[in-house]
Order: sequence, then C-alpha cells, then structure tokens
Amino acid sequence: MTKNEVQRHSLLGKVRRVVVKVGSAVVTSGHGLNPAAIERLAAQLSALSDAGMDVVLVTSGAVAAGRQRIAESAHKHGKDYKDMASRQAASAVGQGRLMHDYDEAFAAHGKVTAQMLLTRSGLKFRRRFLNARNTMERLFEWGVIPIINENDTVSTRELEFGDNDTLGAMCIGLIGADLFINLTSADGVFDMNPDTNPEARSLPTIKDICALDLESMCDGKTTVGTGGMYSKLRAARRAAQLGVPTFIVSGKGEFDIRRALENDTAGTLVLPREHSVSSKKFWLAYHDDPAGAVRVDKGAATALLSKGKSLLPIGISEVDGCFDRGALIFIKTLDGEDIGVGQSNFSADELRQIKGKHTHELASILGPLAFAEAVHRDNLLLDAAI
Repeated sequence: MTKNEVQRHSLLGKVRRVVVKVGSAVVTSGHGLNPAAIERLAAQLSALSDAGMDVVLVTSGAVAAGRQRIAESAHKHGKDYKDMASRQAASAVGQGRLMHDYDEAFAAHGKVTAQMLLTRSGLKFRRRFLNARNTMERLFEWGVIPIINENDTVSTRELEFGDNDTLGAMCIGLIGADLFINLTSADGVFDMNPDTNPEARSLPTIKDICALDLESMCDGKTTVGTGGMYSKLRAARRAAQLGVPTFIVSGKGEFDIRRALENDTAGTLVLPREHSVSSKKFWLAYHDDPAGAVRVDKGAATALLSKGKSLLPIGISEVDGCFDRGALIFIKTLDGEDIGVGQSNFSADELRQIKGKHTHELASILGPLAFAEAVHRDNLLLDAAI
C-alpha cells in the first residue's frame, strides 16, 4: 500500500462531518437538471450519512433548472438570460425545482433534507453566523441533511463574480467539518491546464497548497462557469488553513466517493496545514472582501511574519482605499506583496493621520484611545487565500 493510499484510507475513518460541494457541470446537462446525476449523488451522500457522518451538501444548479423550466415560454417572447435580472429570475424559478428533485432523491434512501439559502453578506455578522451554526446543529440532531445554495435572487456580486466553492469553504468553518469534498467535471487537479497543455500531469496528493502558484497552474483566475479550478484550489487552500483536507474528484458518471477516497489514482487529496488557524480568525478573514489596504515597512513586515506581533501605526507607510473602523483590509509590503488580511481598528482617514507615528503620539492626534494597534494580531490572518 502506497503512502497516498494510507493517507486516504485512514482519512475516511476519522471523518465525522463532511461538506460536499457539487457544481452545475455535475448535476446539469445541456437541457437542465440531470435526474440521474442527482439520484447518484443522493445515494452517495446517504451512504455517508448511514456510516454515521453529518453531511452538508452545497449545490449549484438553480439557474440551469430555471432556464429549463421556462425555456419554451422565454423563447416565444424573445427573452434571453444574459442580464442579471433574468439570471436571478431563472434562479427563483429553478430553486424550488432543484430542491424538489433533491428531496425526492434523498427520500428514496430514507433521508430528510432541509433547504438553506445563504449569502456571503448573511454570514458577515458574527451573530448571524452563529445563528446559522445553531440551526445546522439542530438539523444534525434530527438526522436531516442540509442542502445549501447561494441566495441568487438577492445576490448580485456573488451571482456574477462569486462561486459555490467559496460558499462551501465558509461552511467548513460554519459546522466544524473535518473533510471537504469538491465534486467537479475534472478528474482531479493537474500541474498545468490539461485543456491547453497535453503534457499536464495529474496530482494525486498536494502536500503544501500554499507553496503552489495557483494562477499559473490555472492560467489565471478564470470566470468560466461559476468558478473553475482556480476557485476550487483557493477554497482548498482556505480549508487547509483550518486543518481540513480537501478531496477534489470527478462527480461525473458512476462515481463512488468512498471508493475514490481509498484509491490513490482517483482525484486529488489536498492535505491540511500542520498548524491550523482558529475558526474565528477564519471567519474574520473570509466573511467579506477587503475594503482597502495598508502598505508596511520592512520592520513591520518582519514583526508580523516572524515575531507574531500586532501591526502598529508606526509601521504603516501608505493607506489605500476608503474604509471605516472594523473593516477588513489587506496588509502588504511596500512592493505590493500580500502579507495577510486583518480587521482595522481605525478608519482609512484616521490611519492616514497616524501612519508612521509612535504610540505615545496617537492621543494628541485622535484623542484618547482604548487601543494602540492598527490591526491586533488576534484579528489578523497571515497568508490569506483571497
């Protein structure tokens, strides 16, 4: 038995909670939803549930299901689906049909499902995040399988630029999962884009995803479909920071999740980082897009990266953007290299007034302060996968 087989074989026996993300390419065809694919998926996840695991399914497919449902009527009226309103309307039509098909497919295996529509902004506030977690815990107690999708009918940025890979990664921290399975149309991860490089080699295991140049491997940040391999690897990198492995494998055809996890020739296993971050830091770093950035000098960069220090105003050389206190911001070197992201204790205007200043000078500029750090180390994540 190879080392990869040992890793995969031992992995499944330790799993108690799993997030499974499935893309539109797996559950839909050119004509809309693919009933056979949904039935296969329900059978696979029901088997994991029967083995004692808490299972969460993060699914795409609502827009495709809506298009299928209204295609004939829309064609008669000359409508298309290129504008945002049409895509959101198609999602509104398709979400019910998607859930109906899942509900029937899981019911055939004696499973009850629950629909949860989330948005990234809905998880932005810690109280809402914790409320969602409490709901999930109760569903698990009842033996219910939550099915999660982006709430496309009220989202704009998420529907146009986002992806359910990101949502799946957020759900890992939401429920405390110990495995992330990403079912895709590709046969795992390759060292180069196999569509443009015939010599691309498959990667059965990725030991250190943070060491990979994801943009180069994926020919840049793709906007094809709802994510592409770049977004899947970015989600895997986020999971690795939480100490959670990711399994990227094809969900097309007669796939078998359990067999794939025990076979080193199927898919790609992304190993977790040895030192994981707290779920609170994970939430803080990825609950929202950074609203601005600060550039720090070499001394501050060293203090952050090597000494575990907070960022003080004296180490800040430049401030980019317009943001309020409490905003998530990038922290960069003077050369523009990313150091991490963190929650700013000051607004952009305040930071411009106090950048480069010693701590004892701050009160004379801004008045009495309860803190001196621009970004406290407890609210900072280095090497963030943004």
